[in-house]
Amino acid sequence: MSEREWIEELLKINDEDLQLSEKQSKIIEAAIEVFSEKGFAAASTNEIAKKAGVAEGTIFRHYKTKKELLFSIVTPTLVKVVAPFFAKGFVREVFTNEHQSYEDFLRLLITNRLDFVKKHFPIIKIFLQEIPFHDELKEQYRQVFTENVYHKFTSIVQHFQEKGEIIDFPSDTVIRITMTNIIGYLITRFLVLPEKDWDDAQEIENTIHFLMHGLSPK
Repeated sequence: MSEREWIEELLKINDEDLQLSEKQSKIIEAAIEVFSEKGFAAASTNEIAKKAGVAEGTIFRHYKTKKELLFSIVTPTLVKVVAPFFAKGFVREVFTNEHQSYEDFLRLLITNRLDFVKKHFPIIKIFLQEIPFHDELKEQYRQVFTENVYHKFTSIVQHFQEKGEIIDFPSDTVIRITMTNIIGYLITRFLVLPEKDWDDAQEIENTIHFLMHGLSPK
């Protein structure tokens, strides 16, 4: 899938396209590319305008500052489109299945998120780069996770605790440990050591083994 195609795919909600002009779509695409490559602080609206094939003044007719561009174009695209898109798809594909074991759940969870990041890496990179610096992003993402994922995740944890498969820690602790290891793997895989020759299948199994058994050799 080309960059244009996945952006167009993400701009569909309930099979209805967002009403964006061709020029607006080009600006969004260019902003995603530049913010992803350089980060917000190093990006310039002039470069975004050049990549979009529009005059810089065209951007400033709608957005007074670079930060307003980030929050008025990239953030709505990310939070209003990508976050619900990923959360609904995430829940449908991962949390509505009947899993035979917590290991099976982990395998599907990690594989699902790995495939998602591979497919949408530029915009995910923007989110990871900017969320530490913008409280608005943190709050919007917290709402998406809480409303779409948290309660279903808790139910799965409690189900496998009742079956005796995982330790009787508080559900929040299990979720934190699980997500910290998965997110840590993805950040290392795509941001810290992207040039490494990754064996994703083996890394997934190693991550699952660690989550289920810790570092003890027993």
